[in-house]
Amino acid sequence: MRFAPGLAVMSGLLALTLTAAAAKPPATADIAKASFLARQGALGYSESQINAFLAKASYNPAVLDAISRPFESQPWFEYRQRFLTPERLNAGLAFWRRHADVIARASATFGVEPQIIVAIIGIETHYGKTQGKYLVRDALYTLGFHYPQRAGFFLKELGELQQLEKEQQLNLDTLYGSYAGAMGLCQFMPSSYRYYAVDFDGDGKRDLLGSTDDAIASIANYFHQHGWQANAPVVRQLDYHGSGTPTKPMWQGEPLSSSAGDILGEEFGLADERDLDISQPALLLQLDGEKSSQYWLGLKNFFVITRYNRSPLYAMAAFEFSEQLKYAHAKR
Repeated sequence: MRFAPGLAVMSGLLALTLTAAAAKPPATADIAKASFLARQGALGYSESQINAFLAKASYNPAVLDAISRPFESQPWFEYRQRFLTPERLNAGLAFWRRHADVIARASATFGVEPQIIVAIIGIETHYGKTQGKYLVRDALYTLGFHYPQRAGFFLKELGELQQLEKEQQLNLDTLYGSYAGAMGLCQFMPSSYRYYAVDFDGDGKRDLLGSTDDAIASIANYFHQHGWQANAPVVRQLDYHGSGTPTKPMWQGEPLSSSAGDILGEEFGLADERDLDISQPALLLQLDGEKSSQYWLGLKNFFVITRYNRSPLYAMAAFEFSEQLKYAHAKR
């Protein structure tokens, strides 16, 4: 079929336009690259160094698929079943026995109870079984350049990774982690690795990829640096005395501002009679039980767990698992 001259010209222009569009990255990627160049340039990297770093990164659509369906989107009663299992409990007790001396030393050094250290490693990686299948550099590049919802955060972490590569002499071609770019036994993001990792085995390196001792102590240090209070309560279950929807606002992740006394009252009371300092900072949490909602008073240590992972479901699972570990370990 022949086209009229005008249509042929228009068709040719359209083809050229589509070709150019395919060759040119999206505007958001252009903005992301400009932001990344500016940030890393301010840290002393040359444009050629930054471009060489980016040139080794690849877009991975599986990363976007994974972040679109996080475990934390599940209701609480389903989420907890994934982590609070006899298999994970037995693995945690075995890990605790194998590394008892290091765990005890890290606990004493940083003022963090041993069971919460062991619980975090179990929740994060099932004691090393699931440390991630995504190249960390590719995961952070994909999210920084192709996930506008949180591009700023992941671009920052990609920049931290470039610094971490230089400081720790990491081989990024073989560094695998989670879809979000977390790595090692304790699943630290690059910034957490740089700021909170410690050398606990005395070899002169902060090695979260090959040293279990360093990983254990780095988790304890992370909690210590975020304000963990040794031997203090984490959560207290509440009874709801109202009808219908509670009028008090539920916690949305913001820094603690209310006190326990502000939350307790006519609508909510403690589910048990243990003493509680009602002047301490607290948050009001609602979780989906299988048949009805559960209400919890989260205290400072609960908030600290959410600094490790912002999800309250994660924090509650970590706390419950730590309690299981504590009581099971005491019986052995």
